[in-house]
Amino acid sequence: MANQLSNSTSPYLRQHADNPVLWQEWSEAAFNEARERDVPIFLSIGYSACHWCHVMAHESFEDAEVAELLNSNYVAIKLDREERPDIDSVYMQATLALTGHGGWPMSVFLDHDAQPFYAGTYFPKTSRNGMPGFMEILSALTQAWEERRGDVTTVGGRVVDAMNERATFIRGDLPTSDVLANAVTRLQMNFDEVHAGFGGAPKFPPSMVLEFLLREAARTDNLAALFMAERTLTAMARGGMYDQLGGGFARYCVDESWTVPHFEKMLYDNALLLRVYVHWYRLTGSELAAKIVRESATFLLREMRTPEGGFASALDADTDGVEGKFYAWTPSEITEVLGNADGSWAVNLLGVTPEGTFEHGLSVLQLPDDPDDFDRWAKVREQLFVHRAQRTAPGRDDKVVASWNGLVIAALAEAGALLSEPEWVEAALVAGDLLVAIHLGPTGDDRLCRTSRDGVPGKNVGVLDDYGSVAEGFLALYQVTGDDSWLALSGVLLDVAISHFSDEQGGFFDTPDDAPPLVQRPQDPSDNAEPSGWFAIAHACVTYSALTGIQEYRQIAERALGVVADLGVRAPRASGWGLAAVSALIDGPLEIAIVGRFDDSATALLRSIALGTTAPGAVFAVGEPGSEVPLLRDRPLVDGGAAAYVCRGFTCQAPTTDPFVLASQVGARVGE
Repeated sequence: MANQLSNSTSPYLRQHADNPVLWQEWSEAAFNEARERDVPIFLSIGYSACHWCHVMAHESFEDAEVAELLNSNYVAIKLDREERPDIDSVYMQATLALTGHGGWPMSVFLDHDAQPFYAGTYFPKTSRNGMPGFMEILSALTQAWEERRGDVTTVGGRVVDAMNERATFIRGDLPTSDVLANAVTRLQMNFDEVHAGFGGAPKFPPSMVLEFLLREAARTDNLAALFMAERTLTAMARGGMYDQLGGGFARYCVDESWTVPHFEKMLYDNALLLRVYVHWYRLTGSELAAKIVRESATFLLREMRTPEGGFASALDADTDGVEGKFYAWTPSEITEVLGNADGSWAVNLLGVTPEGTFEHGLSVLQLPDDPDDFDRWAKVREQLFVHRAQRTAPGRDDKVVASWNGLVIAALAEAGALLSEPEWVEAALVAGDLLVAIHLGPTGDDRLCRTSRDGVPGKNVGVLDDYGSVAEGFLALYQVTGDDSWLALSGVLLDVAISHFSDEQGGFFDTPDDAPPLVQRPQDPSDNAEPSGWFAIAHACVTYSALTGIQEYRQIAERALGVVADLGVRAPRASGWGLAAVSALIDGPLEIAIVGRFDDSATALLRSIALGTTAPGAVFAVGEPGSEVPLLRDRPLVDGGAAAYVCRGFTCQAPTTDPFVLASQVGARVGE
């Protein structure tokens, strides 16, 4: 046998192609080999931007002594969690059941039936600081496999049983406004009054929760919701998690004060946060929000676009094996670039200290206060950015993940339309075309593939969140461009999800009914760092129903969101996207139809007002008279001119040609 990762479409797996470990990809062939050799399986799960994955690879997987132990006594499988989130989800549950905590790298030992009997995360090569050494673990588990096989398989069976017992959810009716108010109250109890955000260190960006809070602030004038959202959005934007020079957000902060990030930049975080900052700007007109939107969109187009027009998955935390090396500074480095006067000013402005705010005397750049001279800041920022570009850049995982591209399509389309940046909308359209051509087209049966690289589709089938988030992106494209092919495609994706992922009780599994079986068919409505597939489908169904008038999709969403009645109050931080969808349903959602000629300035003005609506989950369509699009059908011009029709539920207001009347009807800011 040989290491089999060199032809993988995953950059993470290809990073391990030269390891002396004889890695295989997840396959039936690998399990058959384990049966034939009568050895257990070692499953290593990680992703390309994971710092401790790199550390364990260097310490153990590149080491000949470790490789000899692994190759002789195990079949070694390397898995990219971003390509196979279904497998990652199953064995994360197992790791949590066995150890009480999880993370990556994930190290799981399996029997021939893929049942986990031992698990952990990072292991050093040899024992240190109270952590068991990887070589000692390999030797001990080999001995257990050979001498106490019955005990090993019994443990595996018990773990799977425990996982299945935990996979239950309390389902109820669609939550009421009281449930949403209680969720806000519960979030207040967990809100960090000093530093903003929720809970203590580490602090992850609560993107979906912030979306919910902004919606509730708009829907009910809940000042507590707006306070928590604005404080957190401000703290993240001014702290070290945000790249003050290049734009874009790191994955999380290791401290409670948003000072020191874990420097990897994930596409899903930046897509979700871009959209939240767009909605903050739309609701309040915040100049800080507009700044972050422009800088983050620029970052996405500059650093994350692939040659094919999609968006890459991540940027590494490490450079030359050192975490944060690309991003951190000393006072002397800044002064050397800028000179004494500007250098001293910038060091003070950006919170760079002689002791360092990070490690080894290095500081992470922050912008706690607005500069007293914006022109000077713009010049300084550009000089530092240009100088930083001469450093070795972090590696990029350039695979295209369907669901994450759906999220970025929605964000760029909305941001470009609202802030009049057609380049952003065009980038969203190109990414949408790529998903259709590469991820949807080759399957020939309306199925998505999960990933692609260099324009070549991967072999892993799409999971639930791919269908939900791509449908969400396509629905945004339809509303921004008026091209109803995007509306039709979103309906196709939702129909596949409903047909092949439904659990027949109103919920959804993460994998389709015809996927190769795992020890557990994963299912979880809870959000993680990105929306759960369950809530993503419900969210898209709400929008699709409002645009098409087909009530069956609304009913599907209402049934799916029944879990929010319990989960939304008990664990609102894990159900932000579901709470946001419920907020839209309770509000209507608002439906806005603009009928007019595309080259008419009056049509354009009404469209711009509609884009500024703050109503949760509001939908809109723009089209010529006589359109067959459901939201526009049988709605004529008024006195020969462009008109807006605003409805909520089954009640419509009188059509209007007056932009100020429309702004009042839809809750949009005007004249600012």
